[in-house]
Amino acid sequence: MKQYMKQLILSACAFILLGNIHFASAETANDTETLLNWAENTYPQYFPNHQITQSIEPWLYRFYPDTGIYAGVNRNDNNAYVLGGPWGDNPTLIDSLSDLIVQIANSGGNSSIPACNTANAPSGIFYTQNGNVVNVTTNGNCIPLPDSNNLCETPPQTSATGISVLTTTNVISSAIRGVVIEIDIPGFPNPFESFAQNFSNNKHCTINVPAEGANLIINSDICYDMTSAFDELLGSESVPGITITPPITLALKDTVTNQIVPDCFATDAQTVYDAFAKKTWIKKDGSFVEVSN
Repeated sequence: MKQYMKQLILSACAFILLGNIHFASAETANDTETLLNWAENTYPQYFPNHQITQSIEPWLYRFYPDTGIYAGVNRNDNNAYVLGGPWGDNPTLIDSLSDLIVQIANSGGNSSIPACNTANAPSGIFYTQNGNVVNVTTNGNCIPLPDSNNLCETPPQTSATGISVLTTTNVISSAIRGVVIEIDIPGFPNPFESFAQNFSNNKHCTINVPAEGANLIINSDICYDMTSAFDELLGSESVPGITITPPITLALKDTVTNQIVPDCFATDAQTVYDAFAKKTWIKKDGSFVEVSN
């Protein structure tokens, strides 16, 4: 009986140990993905064009043929290294994986989505990704209203991918708080509700999208603080029939879907952007007109 109990305990310990090893290995792999995605978005001059992570024991790494640079993590010591380009022919230690993940998190952690250039994302917005679905949230907080509602900008491409994508936004819910219109004019829409809808309802088409962005779905749950925007618009003036009680906020939930199309200029998009040529067009009087960036 004692021998049986001993074997049972040893088996249980072995199971727990193997489970912890598997968990640690999975955590290292996930953190490596976060690190390398962040590196691609933050330093595209060294790590251009998203690459797939490869595995050769003890390395998890990506190779960038355009620059001849390798970047990866050694699973024996959990440190990050680079090789090639300005780092020469020997692996150069950058830092421990754990320290780098902390640095990324402290910087906002917004650059670990391969299909999105989030380097210019407003502070207070957080991103997570599961497969081809990206979730964007302010975690219930309201952030200052940004100049653009594009929360997933296409990363600049160093070569033409030949992939064109039409982006469509569908507003699930929107609500402006802090503004009450006391005048009801039949047939005249509430301008603030119209603003909430128009702020998100639009179509945009992008040429030379990376493969990761071809069928992307972006779910957003965002709150914007528009108090300063209203202050600039109205100043100290009061508007008859409108009661303003700061803060003025816009709570918005929407879903953005990407769909591959053969030709952006043959779509009903309002704007077109070429991620390789870095050119932008807007629709004016039914035709697309190039604008200076």
